[in-house]
Amino acid sequence: MPEKMNLPEDEWRERLSPEQYRILRQGGTERAFTGKYEKNKQAGIYKCAGCGLPLFASDTKYDSGSGWPSFTAPAAGEAVAEHRDVSHGMVRTEITCARCAGHLGHVFPDGPGPEGLRYCINSASLDFLPEDAASDRAEDN
Repeated sequence: MPEKMNLPEDEWRERLSPEQYRILRQGGTERAFTGKYEKNKQAGIYKCAGCGLPLFASDTKYDSGSGWPSFTAPAAGEAVAEHRDVSHGMVRTEITCARCAGHLGHVFPDGPGPEGLRYCINSASLDFLPEDAASDRAEDN
């Protein structure tokens, strides 16, 4: 389980863009088909834009047609936390970063993977580290 990261709201506002703050800290959602990672097909790791925790690997990403980046599973089971969400007149399962509690999106039971899950995530809640950049960093160490 990752160590929890708790920052005051003014520090979150300094670290994040207004759109990232609205989504990660206030539970907002970006409009469908507008996120920068929705069509990304590069190999790499998707990390939390709030704290940098690795959340999803590109090999679990797929085109769900929903308009948001979708994944079949988190990079590690402990990377995300699940919460019951009854907002907007629906019952859904919200996904947050296990380290900083930033809102990521929701998980639905209609995915293609072995567990049948679709992690539907806001691009603004993610940073992407391409595989070649990750291997370059490893070689530097």
